[in-house]
Amino acid sequence: MITRYLLPLPKLKSPGVAYHVGSCPPFLHQLSYHHRRPAKLRPSFWAPPPLPRSRPCGLAIASSDFCQVFGPGDAVGMTQSAASPPTTRLGSNLMTHGVKSPPLASASWILQPIRPPPPRICGSPGGPPITGPRIKLRDGRHLAYKEHGVSKELARYKVVLVHGFGSSRHEAEIATAEAVQELGIYFVSFDRPGYGESDPDPKRSFRSLALDIEELADQLELRSKFYVIGFSMGGQVVWGCLKYISHRVAGAALVCPVINYWWPGFPSNLSTEAYYQQLPQDQWALRVAHYTPWLTYWWNTQKLFPSSSVISGRPKLSRRDLEIISKLADRQSQTEYVTQQGEFESFHRDMIVGFGKVEFDPMDLKNPFADAEGSVHLWHGDEDGLVPVVLQRYIAEKLPWIRYHEIPNAGHLLVLDNKEAILKELFTV
Repeated sequence: MITRYLLPLPKLKSPGVAYHVGSCPPFLHQLSYHHRRPAKLRPSFWAPPPLPRSRPCGLAIASSDFCQVFGPGDAVGMTQSAASPPTTRLGSNLMTHGVKSPPLASASWILQPIRPPPPRICGSPGGPPITGPRIKLRDGRHLAYKEHGVSKELARYKVVLVHGFGSSRHEAEIATAEAVQELGIYFVSFDRPGYGESDPDPKRSFRSLALDIEELADQLELRSKFYVIGFSMGGQVVWGCLKYISHRVAGAALVCPVINYWWPGFPSNLSTEAYYQQLPQDQWALRVAHYTPWLTYWWNTQKLFPSSSVISGRPKLSRRDLEIISKLADRQSQTEYVTQQGEFESFHRDMIVGFGKVEFDPMDLKNPFADAEGSVHLWHGDEDGLVPVVLQRYIAEKLPWIRYHEIPNAGHLLVLDNKEAILKELFTV
């Protein structure tokens, strides 16, 4: 069986397998065709936040290995005769049941693999080298980490740093050397699974990430409690720590944490407003990650439609973010190291976990510090172009035990302007 996904197109003049889509919602409709039977249409009316009508896109035909996309003009020539039994082989393991080829004059198609290549595991034959310390986890995976700050024996505060999207343990720094010595802080940062030198985790979830952090703390003997600070996508991981290992957390800071627009605690009108604030290609990238996660690799590697702006290096940044980046222009890029085991288990797995099926709703969490022995802080800039501030405000209203810090004129990189403030607030009960 082959599965076809019909992206928004103008209303077609001729009936048939291409289907009249002029009045359809702007998200994908699944078409299932059964071998040697008439084509049967199964529109799947998914329910993300209401989305704007998209411009004409095309028809995607996918098997378990490849995806073929036709432009708007290509689908128009397809009629009911396309449902006839003959089978055409287009590539390895790609079978199209009775698909009539579109006119060559209007053909604009691509053939892209859906399945990602296997990851290049660090330390394996032909894989990247292991350059730093790692621990072996409960399931046999390895987690790469980096210790900095004062020694564990002398530290007043022990902090686990969780890096964001497209980053690594080497970039998760939050304090000057002077502040570290003054406050007496021990830091440990780690490569999240699939990033840098940490083994991929095909079963990665918020729960597994929280348990990875707990096991890292145990093997490094950080004692019963420790602080957690997460940046951007790493902020989502902190929500998981508050859900699954809150008994180990002495305090937590979520810095510009990425949200999932499908968290049920958000009012639909609010999540819709926030969704619209994204760039169009990011709306589509999240839609694919949420509803068809198995297409995430294909969507972010095909060249016909714009993929995620963050992955392509063109994110929506504030004026202050751009100023910060200009000052860091001389810093060596970590992109090659970050994705050395493959983009799927780093970038794409992040998107699937972060925007896919909702594992839990942070707005259902209870105060982990009802005894006032610790605190949870949420930091966000009011000009953040990647994560709409309106949703963070709502979370802060729903969870009054969250200490919310909204920074005027700040963007997604506010941590670089507020390092010491974030630490001092975290350590103040």
